[in-house]
Order: sequence, then structure tokens, then C-alpha cells
Amino acid sequence: MPLALLALAVGAFGIGTTEFVMMGLLPDVADDLHTSLPTAGHLVSAYALGVVIGAPLLAAVTARMSRRTVLIGLMVLFVVGNALSALAPDQHTLLAARFLSGLPHGAFFGVGAVVATGLVAPERRARSVSLMFLGLTIANIAGVPAATLVGQHLGWRAAFLGVGAIGLLAITALALLIPHDRAHAPAVGLRGELAALRSLPVWLALGTTVAGFGALFAAYSYIAPMLTDAAGFAAGSVTVLLALFGVGATIGNLAGGRLADHAVRGTLFGGLTSLVVVLALFPVLMRAEWSAALAVVLLGAAAFVTGSPLQLMVMEKAATAPSLASSANQAAFNLANAGGAWIGGLALAAGFGTTSPALAGAALAVLGLAVAATAAVVDRRRAVPGRERVVAAHLPHHQERTHQPN
Repeated sequence: MPLALLALAVGAFGIGTTEFVMMGLLPDVADDLHTSLPTAGHLVSAYALGVVIGAPLLAAVTARMSRRTVLIGLMVLFVVGNALSALAPDQHTLLAARFLSGLPHGAFFGVGAVVATGLVAPERRARSVSLMFLGLTIANIAGVPAATLVGQHLGWRAAFLGVGAIGLLAITALALLIPHDRAHAPAVGLRGELAALRSLPVWLALGTTVAGFGALFAAYSYIAPMLTDAAGFAAGSVTVLLALFGVGATIGNLAGGRLADHAVRGTLFGGLTSLVVVLALFPVLMRAEWSAALAVVLLGAAAFVTGSPLQLMVMEKAATAPSLASSANQAAFNLANAGGAWIGGLALAAGFGTTSPALAGAALAVLGLAVAATAAVVDRRRAVPGRERVVAAHLPHHQERTHQPN
């Protein structure tokens, strides 16, 4: 695997850290800015909104540019957003800064996935995507806990300055390791690229992402009360247990990338089925500390097995606009974050018990399986060969590989 994937992983590590660190710093931010905790919670939503809006918008606007230049520019925007977050004098300014920080998130992963698949042989494309996502999963093991500790001891502003420093490191790595490539002039214009997202297969792939990862976030958003109220862990243990989720996510991500290089759709169905089983067993697994810790690892592994195959399938369905489609999938991921948390909250509010969000997540995972099955039927009826080698079949390797300058 080329070293350029390391640069993409460093960028993903910084983005993953800034996305999730706010959850641990909310009390400190609320106290410092003299606002309520629910109001401070809007900072999480502002970032997610930035991702949803920025992912397709920035990917479309930069479609004709050199992808190396786009990646570096997106990371510059990331650094600016985090620096402004650290300097924000009030809640409203911080909301705007968090929104700005979220704008490059989806486009970075979207464009990065296209670059990653173009750097390797066709039979290693899914693995290359999983290695880029490795930065995101490792952020949950090391980046988020470290940034939270910095914020708790040196102030939340120091945490965002630290994340900005990670962004500067990523810019350096991208500039040094990503090969130079030419500006792109797609055969279809911007209208044609947007039209590529209007097909049924694209929406079925995006729908699978929303339902599948919505299942994850329905449970994960309420994992802390499950661990403390149901499993009996002390509140101070939750941070360590969340790092176990990152371990599971890392294992699932790497396994999913390797398996998807052999069978994309089979890996997707296997991951979603595993997710249904794990979430359905949550009420039982949360009865003891050891099994609850195991459940956290299994949840991360089952969910992230599906990451690479979903990314590749969305890129294949909109082959004329792979960067735009890949970025749209990141927007779908964040819609899943918000929607899953909302559905899990409905289960709690209805009085179904502390572990009920996991059962709501299991239902969403079943929905994800149904959408994925529908997509398989649509593909079969269209009788297009080579579906398992999705990107290899539709994105010629010589077109996506970046080129060194003469």
C-alpha cells in the first residue's frame, strides 16, 4: 500500500477527532460561555449540518480541480474552522466556527476515497478505502480521549488548537505524499454530475448507508447510560469503554476492506446481519460488565465492516461523478447520525427502558438489509455484469490513478 494513504489517514484522524471531541467538552464549553447544556448541544448539530451541506456542495464545485489541490484546500478550511472555534468569544461565533469546521468533512472523505482507489491495483481498492478510514476509527481510540483530557485540564480552547495542529500535520503529509495530478475535465458538466445522483441505484445505496449507520447511532448515542444504568459501570469508566468501541470499529473497518475486495455485496449483507444480531442481543449483554464491554467492541466491529463496501458501491452507482457520489455518502452518514440518535431517543422517551435504543437500532439495521436487498434485485434486473468488482468495473484504473509530473 502506498505511503500516500498515510496522508489521507492523518487527515481522517484529525476530522474524526474534531467531530466527536465536542461531546466530551460540552459541559466545559457551556460553563465558559455561560449557556445551558442543551443550548451547547447545538454545537454538535452545527458540525453535522456543515457536513451535510458541504459534502456534495464542495465536491461539485471542485470537481474539475486537481484532487491533490482539493484535499489540501479542504484541510486548510478544516484548520481555519478549528482555529476560529478556539478563539470564539461567544456561543453564536462558536456555532458558526463549528459549521465551518464541518464543511470539508464529507468532501475530504469523498475525494480521498477516489484518490485512494486510484493509487492501488483494482483488487485492493476496498482495502485502500479502509486504510483511509483507519484514521477515523483510531481517532475514537486515541484522538478523542486525548483531546478531551487536554480540554479538561488546559481548557476546551486548547483542545481545538490541538486539533488544528493535527490539521497542519495533515496538510504537510498531503503535500509531501499525495502524487501530483492534473485538473479534471469530466465528459459531463456539473449538471451531468448532479444528474448522476438522480438514479434509483444511487439512492438505494445512500439509503442503505442512512439505515445501516442510523442503526449504529441509535444505540451508540445512548451508550453511556446503558453502560452505567444497565451494566453497572462507574461513570469514570465510560471513556475507556468508548475506546473499546474504537478498537472494534478499527477491526471491523480493516476486515471489511479486505473482505469487500473479494465480494462487495456479500460483505455488506454480512455486516448488516451481524449488526442486527448484536443490537438485538444488547438487552442481554448489558446485564454484566464483561458482556457489556464485549457488546461495545462487537457494535463497533459490526457497524464498520459495512463502511468500505458502502463507499465503493455509491461510487460505482454514479460512475460519471465518483467524487460527488462519494461525498454524498458522507452526508448520508451524518444524516444517519442525527436520525439514529433521534429514533433512539424516541424509544427512551416512550419508556421502553435503558437498552431500548439498541432494539430501535436493530429495527433500522433490518431496514438497511431490506434496502440493500432491493438494490441487489434492481442490479440483477438491469443485468449489468461485474457488480462485485464495482469500482474496478466502472472506474478504469488508469483514469483514477494520479500521475506524477514529468
